[in-house]
Amino acid sequence: MAPLNLPIGPAGISVSIQPVVLLNICDSYIRRSDGQARVIGTLLGAITDGVVEIKNCYAVPHNETNDQVAVDINHHKTLYDLHHKVNSKEQIVGWYSTGWGVSGSDALIQDFYAMECQNPVHVTVDTAMQSGELTIAAFVARTLALGDRALAKEFQAVPCSVRTVEIEKLGVEVLQAPVAEKLPSDLENLHATFRRLQESLDQAHAYVQDVVSGRRPADVGVGRQLADAVAGVPNMARAEFEAMLTDAAQDGMLVMYLSNLVRAHLALADKLGTAALPLL
Repeated sequence: MAPLNLPIGPAGISVSIQPVVLLNICDSYIRRSDGQARVIGTLLGAITDGVVEIKNCYAVPHNETNDQVAVDINHHKTLYDLHHKVNSKEQIVGWYSTGWGVSGSDALIQDFYAMECQNPVHVTVDTAMQSGELTIAAFVARTLALGDRALAKEFQAVPCSVRTVEIEKLGVEVLQAPVAEKLPSDLENLHATFRRLQESLDQAHAYVQDVVSGRRPADVGVGRQLADAVAGVPNMARAEFEAMLTDAAQDGMLVMYLSNLVRAHLALADKLGTAALPLL
């Protein structure tokens, strides 16, 4: 009887994803065709000391019916050639899919990417946020074989993290926040901004009152930051500030009116030019 070869665990393998990859995946999911349950795509990056660093990606059209999967190979190769011309250091390291966990057809797609690179990683992004947040997971596949005959693919989870710098953390936090019903209007954004400003002023005022009354020890660093913030505010009377705010609002409304007028003229000229074309 042929021996049963069990897969060995993915020891020492981890995945690091840059935020731009998550943005591209979410964008491809939003732009998917009607009736398409999920999107897949190719992951580009580099491998260093067992760490798969994913730096870029692009979506690949595919079609899934029952247990069959059709991948647009020409589209995949064309986009890879274009990316390779721009940055030759980024190689194919695996593929991604949107959704929760792995599915039965993932083994077929894994076999295709196994011909493109050695030991491809599979990254899943839960764009539907079933757990209330953007869940990201990474897997590697091992072949379960009976003698020389391959029986199935086993996906094993590996450590996965999003590598961000300080300025990129804001975008990742927005992606991981719950989905909003609708985008806020300009007035709602302005109201939220003033509310946060009022809360910050209340906190600063309470801190200064506690320091003055002796309920809290003074911090020289905080005091300097407060002094710099106060020094940056122009000293003007209330009437002068209201006049400046009114003038700025009127200037903004005038710019919006002129832009809408120019847009209307361009649309009218386009209509007239189209009507003047002879019919063939």
